[in-house]
Amino acid sequence: MAEDMRVKELKTVFSPEQIAMRVRELAAEIDSLYGQEPLVAVCVLKGAFIFFSDLARSLHNQNMELDFIRLSSYGMSSSSSRHVILNKDVEVDIRGKHVLSVEDVVDSGYSMRFLLDRFAARQARSLRLAALVDKHERRQADVTVDFAGFRLNKGFIVGYGLDYAERYRTLPGICEIIPE
Repeated sequence: MAEDMRVKELKTVFSPEQIAMRVRELAAEIDSLYGQEPLVAVCVLKGAFIFFSDLARSLHNQNMELDFIRLSSYGMSSSSSRHVILNKDVEVDIRGKHVLSVEDVVDSGYSMRFLLDRFAARQARSLRLAALVDKHERRQADVTVDFAGFRLNKGFIVGYGLDYAERYRTLPGICEIIPE
């Protein structure tokens, strides 16, 4: 999609109610796995910040630390680049700790492969990945989403933190952009 693409319609794919229910279900799955084990939940900025906030507030782990990382590979384009840039690193020492990376969308998998390899080199006790949307059909790198909110095969989606050229992040649901 071109940066100057004109939007004909924003078609709802997942409603705010569907998202809220699924976030609670994911939190229950994550709580079941980790219990009260020490956990570092890492938000991948910018896209995952709303999902991360809702998910973190739904978790019951009192031994959880929160941190943030920022990667970029898209720029202002709608297609992934294999070149991943680390713009902001975590500040918490993850050595020997369970780490849950929280991402908005995993499609090609290149960014998450980069991140998981980086965390593995720091000797995290375990590494798992939660993603609001898993576009598994587009996967090119060897990455498994351990906690997938929704699976989606196609469509350029925005809302609930996801953007197109920094727009549409604050939509309460997830919508597909239908171009003119």
